[in-house]
Amino acid sequence: MTGILEGDATPEVLISQLIQLWRQGRFPFDKLITTFPLQNINEAERASIAGAVVKPVLVL
Repeated sequence: MTGILEGDATPEVLISQLIQLWRQGRFPFDKLITTFPLQNINEAERASIAGAVVKPVLVL
């Protein structure tokens, strides 16, 4: 991860904290994302709008 979109946190600090929480099993970010191939961008948008996914991630 190289940055954060939205929010006012300092990326260097927040990302480190989130990784520590994840390693402790206290922040399951891997369960919050759903990946979609780029060609399924419309499906990713629909799923996001419907609330079916927390964080859609497009894979190039």
